[in-house]
Amino acid sequence: MNHLLAARSQMAMSLGFHIIFAAVGIALPLLMVISEGLWLYKKDVLYRELAQRWSQGAGIFFAVGAVSGTALSFELGLLWPRFMAYAGPIIGMPFSLEGFAFFLEAIFLGIYLYGWGKVSPWVHWMSGVMVLASGTASGIFVVAANAWMNSPAGFDIVNGVPVHIRPFAAMFNPAFLGQSLHMIIAAFEAVGFAAASLHAYSLLKNRRAFFHQRALVIALSVAACGAFLEPLNGDFLARFVAQNQPVKLAAMEGQWETERGAPLRIGGWPDAKIEKTLWAIKIPKALSLLAYDNPNALVLGLKAFPSQDRPPVLPVHIAFQVMVACGSFLAGVALLGIVWTLRIGRLPLKKWFLVLLIACGPLGFICIETGWIVTEVGRQPWIIYHVMRTADAVTPMPGLTESFSVFTLIYLFLAVVVILLLRKEVIGEDGSEPLKAAGGRP
Repeated sequence: MNHLLAARSQMAMSLGFHIIFAAVGIALPLLMVISEGLWLYKKDVLYRELAQRWSQGAGIFFAVGAVSGTALSFELGLLWPRFMAYAGPIIGMPFSLEGFAFFLEAIFLGIYLYGWGKVSPWVHWMSGVMVLASGTASGIFVVAANAWMNSPAGFDIVNGVPVHIRPFAAMFNPAFLGQSLHMIIAAFEAVGFAAASLHAYSLLKNRRAFFHQRALVIALSVAACGAFLEPLNGDFLARFVAQNQPVKLAAMEGQWETERGAPLRIGGWPDAKIEKTLWAIKIPKALSLLAYDNPNALVLGLKAFPSQDRPPVLPVHIAFQVMVACGSFLAGVALLGIVWTLRIGRLPLKKWFLVLLIACGPLGFICIETGWIVTEVGRQPWIIYHVMRTADAVTPMPGLTESFSVFTLIYLFLAVVVILLLRKEVIGEDGSEPLKAAGGRP
């Protein structure tokens, strides 16, 4: 494994692991806030118990996410020192604000976890709201820094040195709004479907488990909102990419030739040797229409760019196709659940629908992972788009292959620990009702 590939692989593995915990930290507090709010309103003890169960999960993910996030902060400085030296003064503000939001989240999560019965119910509920707000803010600030890497702004370059730095312009860069919304909505969608999947599994064993019925309604409602909003924001973000990163759009779509009325490809296998995308289903003029609101608009192909400035086409195209396919499937399941619920007046608990929800469990996180592959790999060979190449930012430090192996083992160990803790503290050892009163009739 060469030096640059080892550094990128370690960073990719670390980010891929941490982003799951970041997404849960953003979205799981919403589920527990909704359930506790329903307890305060309806006085149904099952909602209180549900909020407690979900808060235990939030605590587990927060603790492990703090470890992986700390590792990432060290890796940024150790693996990419030239990038940090260049970009640190420009995007230091969102990183600092993210740290502040993280500390707020830790404080209020502690109050929420240990404040049951010790503070007033409404103060306790507001501490959960603060966990939700600070966790979401933390995610937004991190994405702001990544968005800046895709659309650098807020500084001038004089003799190769950034000067006249404008921190707010850098943080609120052109890609900020689209990327931030896309990540936050994706987190709510992924966590909503994951929670719905776990409770659907329990309902397969006992359809009259009212605890899991309540949980499934809340989780699926959050997931459905995310599933419907995400394609709208995705369209907005794709238009930004078309205008500002046309080579990334070409890689996403496997578009090699520059042409008017470019087709949208479903599936396909980009072959860089012959510079063609094989076996794709083509929808005529759809790419031009979606990207530029004009079915005859000109779309630049990969051949319009020097080969050294193109991203790796195959992983970007495949990741984009997987993301869209999984997202479309989740939206379809959400629509089916809503229509069926409106038709029969209650949540459908048929075996095949519960099995379908169980299958949806990992798909939201697959969307997040593949979406980040599109964002990061699609920007290559640049670490800062059209400003600094990734090869110029990597550390000269030897031993990266060994470091990659060690970090991989650490993350595998942490993953096992999280699964065991969730099984014991949240799901229950045998998948049964997690609390004594959970199986009772409301």
